[in-house]
Amino acid sequence: MVKSSAGLLLYRIRHAAIEVLLVHPGGPYWKNKDEGAWSIPKGEFLTGEAPIVAARREFFEETGVAVEGEFYALKPLRQPGGKIVHAWAVEGDLDPATIVSNEFEIEWPPRSGRLQSFPEIDRGAWFALPVATRKIAPGQAPLLAELAQILV
Repeated sequence: MVKSSAGLLLYRIRHAAIEVLLVHPGGPYWKNKDEGAWSIPKGEFLTGEAPIVAARREFFEETGVAVEGEFYALKPLRQPGGKIVHAWAVEGDLDPATIVSNEFEIEWPPRSGRLQSFPEIDRGAWFALPVATRKIAPGQAPLLAELAQILV
């Protein structure tokens, strides 16, 4: 069965330019990665969960912020690894400094037998679309292009 995830593409208009909120994954693997490493807040569906419900839940779990507004469904994307991403664009604003993420545990360092906790995301930031296109994981870049088409 193909895995699916759902997320929200939060955007705002500043000085006549579209900005999007992207998040950077936490943990030691992502620590020194930047361009092509950022993402929209997203995660896998729970059993029987509607995609939009999953998207809103995941956004809250990864940022600590509940988003309200008019949600615009974007075209689902198949990621290079095969996972399908369902996303919705919604206008909003938040201060990235207030983001509080849930955590995950992994054995770190590898083969040490020691479990460590890391935030699922270690930071978030607003980016203008040209910069966001470089920062976001390449498989999610079409979401930004579709948003630009919707807002023009």
